[in-house]
Amino acid sequence: MNLNMIFTRIQLTVLLLMLSFSISVNGKTPDRSVDVLVIGGGTGGISAGIQSARLGCATLIVEETPWLGGMLTAAGVSATDGNHHLHSGIWWEFRTALERHYGGSAALATGWVSATQFEPHVGDSIFKAMAAGESNLETSYGYHLVSVQKKGNKVTGATFENEKKQRLVVKAKITIDATDLGDALKLSGTAYRLGMDARAATGESIAPEKANDIIQDMTLVAILKDYGNSGDHAIEKPAGYNFADFDGCCLWQGGEQPECEKMLTYGKLPKGKYMINWPHKGNDIYLNVVEMNWKDRREALKKAREHTLGFIYYIQHELGFTNLALADDEFLTPDRLAYTPYYREGRRLKGIVTFDYNHVEDRYNQPEKLYRTGISVGDYPIDHHHKCRPDVPALAFVPVPSFNVPLGALIPETTDGLVVADKAISVTNLVNGATRLQPCVLLTGQAAGALAALSVQERCEAREVSVRKVQSTLLEANVYLMPLYDVKPDNPHFKAIQRITATGLIQTVGEPFHWSNRTWFYPDSTITVNEFAEALNTFLDSPVAADNDPGVLTGKKLKALLSAAVTDFKPRTALPVDENKALTRSELAFLLDDWLNPFEKEIDHKGLFK
Repeated sequence: MNLNMIFTRIQLTVLLLMLSFSISVNGKTPDRSVDVLVIGGGTGGISAGIQSARLGCATLIVEETPWLGGMLTAAGVSATDGNHHLHSGIWWEFRTALERHYGGSAALATGWVSATQFEPHVGDSIFKAMAAGESNLETSYGYHLVSVQKKGNKVTGATFENEKKQRLVVKAKITIDATDLGDALKLSGTAYRLGMDARAATGESIAPEKANDIIQDMTLVAILKDYGNSGDHAIEKPAGYNFADFDGCCLWQGGEQPECEKMLTYGKLPKGKYMINWPHKGNDIYLNVVEMNWKDRREALKKAREHTLGFIYYIQHELGFTNLALADDEFLTPDRLAYTPYYREGRRLKGIVTFDYNHVEDRYNQPEKLYRTGISVGDYPIDHHHKCRPDVPALAFVPVPSFNVPLGALIPETTDGLVVADKAISVTNLVNGATRLQPCVLLTGQAAGALAALSVQERCEAREVSVRKVQSTLLEANVYLMPLYDVKPDNPHFKAIQRITATGLIQTVGEPFHWSNRTWFYPDSTITVNEFAEALNTFLDSPVAADNDPGVLTGKKLKALLSAAVTDFKPRTALPVDENKALTRSELAFLLDDWLNPFEKEIDHKGLFK
């Protein structure tokens, strides 16, 4: 059975389930009780639900649309940004499933904007198949969030409503806000930020001087299909259409010659389809609906739908691409546009830590060592869409290396019983421009699911769960803690290298690199005695002296340093090389992990050793 048939069957199954559920409740409010409630089955929500269920917790995802995957699927942004070289966790499980469906990695590189492009309905089918494979996971479709329940300072569940005004009340031991805009933050009274931060407030040298409430442009994505000469598929001129809104969309970076083919192939998908998510005189639109209620938001979003239809009309009638029209086998919406907008930014949690630009630019030379607490990784640049607001303060972006998101960014300062996933985590406005991208959000969601499940199992608040316990759980799922470009999960020392770099005992080298930034471990290189001793002293209660030794670290010198640092030190495993031979960084990581086990030493959410 091919995946398109599976897609059709899943859609029918979902509709039947929704119908049977509506009949069974007969207009009354059903009550549910679960371990973990995930509000939203978007990019972060689906991975949170899968991970929570894999750890044995009864988990329920409540999703408003009929699809799973959020911006990757229901919002139509099926050209992923970044993490092509970071084969981490559920992100890589998803990408591997895409490869199986389309016939290899090269089959996903159809457009020039991404190395991973696919039809949105295929992504939805993959996520639904992954969810169906977890016996502890249930999904409920067609319900939007109405309220969040609390007992004192603790979130205890939420209430949802469908189009028929039927309500679903869910009690949960812990709740995950995986909404696009952080809706559960407001409804639970949890502190959050919105808009651009002032430079003085964050300490980010490239932030605007003054704060404002401006968020990034959103996009209502369309998927076009090449119908060739098979009939007339042109749409009628939308209400409010304005030629000037789109005139110049083909001018590539201010050039004089139109390159419309290049504009369209930006998001070319398999099977002759095109993702229309174009920022320059395209279908980006400034529309701030964050603080609106559900009803007003839906009404306001009609403007975004009309704007995108206007762009499709322009492509067909002004640019002459009469062979391209809205795909009839993707979104089952009246206008064939995506189920939901591509929201780039909404509310941002005030967490127990805030991940800022300085942590990304230079992870080691900060008072907080947040890199030690990393739970998801990203390599995309800080990318903000503000072409629709000419009054936006200029943002001087400088190159950054790849990064990891700290665990404390998922945990509210004061609210209990709540974990945050997706784009509403505790980051500054600047950093949101990098952490908001699909692969990073998938991985952040996976971490949220692990944290929530451990909180339930250990009967404690999320902030009380050991950072190292969460990280160890994620490592078992082949999740990267550090964004290492040159050490893949098939490396026999992968986990040891991840653990040791997350302690800082062997430091990495960050490199800004175009649109796919890097962090290098250099597994086959050596390290000097002085360099290692300096890193070791950040870990020890009593420092050791390296006697100003600029030479390379050998097995013999490593034994001497550790013997001086650790009482009754005895190597557990024999050296893999002659003790007078220089150790590679990979060998050193293995030995430190085995002999010293530094990852066992607890850290707080600021990355400081307890």
